[in-house]
Amino acid sequence: MSTPDVLFDVTDFIATITLNRPAKLNAVTPDMAAAVIAHVEHCNRSNDVRAVILTGAGDRAFCAGSDIGELDGYDTPWNFRQRPDYCDAIRRLTKPALAAINGIAFGGGLELALSCDIRIAAGTARFAAPEIKLGWIGGGGMTAFLAHSIGPSNAALMVMTGDPIPAATALSWGLVSDMVTPEHLMARAREVARTIATRAPIAAETAKLNLRAALTMPIEAAIQYERDLQTICFATEDAAEGRAAFKEKRTPSFRRR
Repeated sequence: MSTPDVLFDVTDFIATITLNRPAKLNAVTPDMAAAVIAHVEHCNRSNDVRAVILTGAGDRAFCAGSDIGELDGYDTPWNFRQRPDYCDAIRRLTKPALAAINGIAFGGGLELALSCDIRIAAGTARFAAPEIKLGWIGGGGMTAFLAHSIGPSNAALMVMTGDPIPAATALSWGLVSDMVTPEHLMARAREVARTIATRAPIAAETAKLNLRAALTMPIEAAIQYERDLQTICFATEDAAEGRAAFKEKRTPSFRRR
């Protein structure tokens, strides 16, 4: 699905999904959610995509979450519950995902960032779970991801007050991995994405699976799962190429096979 409110580009094995509604703080409409879902499906199918960057247009917002004005369009709570969800889509990405957070990440925007594997923020970014101020709570993984990433006390502070935290606090809490000046944000995100794109793609994708397992499985089961994934990777053509390149003292050429 195509919409001018969501831009999509693939260059040098890096896909960039840009929420392009800066006048509305990149708040997500149903059409934008459908476009994000379609782009994720494309990325998952494509051998030309090895890493994905998610960002927002403009310098004010990464994403302010769902467009509140669109929510009354759901005629029943059940239809609201069954709506196609953009955060679910980002979590379905099989390729490594980076959030380049250029401004406010509120509500569903914070959940979008949390759904990515790596988060890099501009120093001007702010983060909030403000749904409680409107009478509800987040539903795209807010509490689960916050509790895992910043601990239960900090998560409670965010979801129970709804108040924003600055990028420096997000960095100190472990919500983001790096904080840079706004003008260097995309360069830093692309630098990390390029590094990932040079690695063995199947190994990167299985590492993503393994990291998720580490959060959801008992430790012994997670270690056994890791060993199974290692065995799968070891049997690939890319692993053979990596061993050959090491012996021949050259840079490996990985083909996602």
